[in-house]
Amino acid sequence: MHPPVSLRKSISKLALLFLVTITLSGFELQAQEHGDSRWVTTWTTSSSTLLESSDEPAAIENQTLRLIVHTSLGGSSLRLRFSNLHGDRPMVIGTASVAIHSEGSSIQSGSSREVLFSGQSAATIPLGAVIVSDPLTFDVPELSNLSISLYLPEASGFLTAHALSNQTNYISESGNHAASTNLPVASETPAWNLLTSIDVFNSNELTAIAAVGDSITDGWGSTASANQRWPNYFARRLFADNSTAKFAVVNAGISGNRVTTEDSPTFGQNLQARFERDVLALSNVSHMVLMEGINDIGMSSREPAGLISAEQVIAGYQQIIARAHIRGIKVIGATLTPFEGAAYYTSEGEVERQAVNSFIRNSGEFDGIIDFEKAVQDPANPSRILPSFTEDNLHPNDTGYKAMAELIDLDLFR
Repeated sequence: MHPPVSLRKSISKLALLFLVTITLSGFELQAQEHGDSRWVTTWTTSSSTLLESSDEPAAIENQTLRLIVHTSLGGSSLRLRFSNLHGDRPMVIGTASVAIHSEGSSIQSGSSREVLFSGQSAATIPLGAVIVSDPLTFDVPELSNLSISLYLPEASGFLTAHALSNQTNYISESGNHAASTNLPVASETPAWNLLTSIDVFNSNELTAIAAVGDSITDGWGSTASANQRWPNYFARRLFADNSTAKFAVVNAGISGNRVTTEDSPTFGQNLQARFERDVLALSNVSHMVLMEGINDIGMSSREPAGLISAEQVIAGYQQIIARAHIRGIKVIGATLTPFEGAAYYTSEGEVERQAVNSFIRNSGEFDGIIDFEKAVQDPANPSRILPSFTEDNLHPNDTGYKAMAELIDLDLFR
């Protein structure tokens, strides 16, 4: 006997629904593979440590690092990138986890998820290498803090790090506390160790804007652990404006960094040396804002070789522009802000700063301009930052960083 027609139709519908469900599920799994074009970097930081640093980060052994980072774009999945670029030995990660940050060193209860590497809990980062975690289904909120916890079972030696994060991070007492809601804290650190970027899977096929620069992009002088850097203000402004598409806004600034040379092993390699890994290696960058060069001018004024010229800084810009354009990235030039009254100010350096700014405004080599100088300068003394915007005549404070973000013409990104 054959089943009644009505039953056969019901069975057929259920089978079809099952097949559609399996197909869609398979598609979703496929969409989250590493090669999918919808991955975009939501957060990044640039390694500032160099192995010869005299101010070495503390070594870690049988302890857990808890790093607090701030997202821009959200997504349904994430993957993490770690670097042992400046380490002195292979780096063993015993366990890694991601969670929604609560406050201080704590995470939201029940939010912690283990991060795997090729299906395994542990991973080794070879000397000088980068590793990427497996994609993890995780509801990443936009404009929010995540906590990344890393258990390091073996002596770490020298830790690759972004040394001055302007964010309090934590080192635990002995043991694996990666999944602990409340971390037993042994010490605090301003460094983001090992972690260099977080990508999210966003089905809207959005892209990232990379903010590239020195301490003024890094956010030095803003309130610690409060996400008051100008790229943070800019991201919030973009997300609040319904007339523009959403972008991830990622921060590739390093305090003390230069376009042309290195001054200190704690200020990272020059921009031209680090540009490939700090910007071009990120996922789906469509634009970058370039604001760097004041340290080339100011720091060099104290060095035996003498003042670095505007022409040298400009030549560095031209190389960065060329390399970005090869990858289809639009480069927005941002003028250097005033620095009279800063510790390394000289009148000769001011002449070079003005020459650099003239190139940014008038050369036509950039895809757009942001005049950060005008955002913060004192109308009564244009070679200085407005006193209410700074504490040291070089770095803006929260109010100054907000003024910088508010000056940006959003049409540059429409």
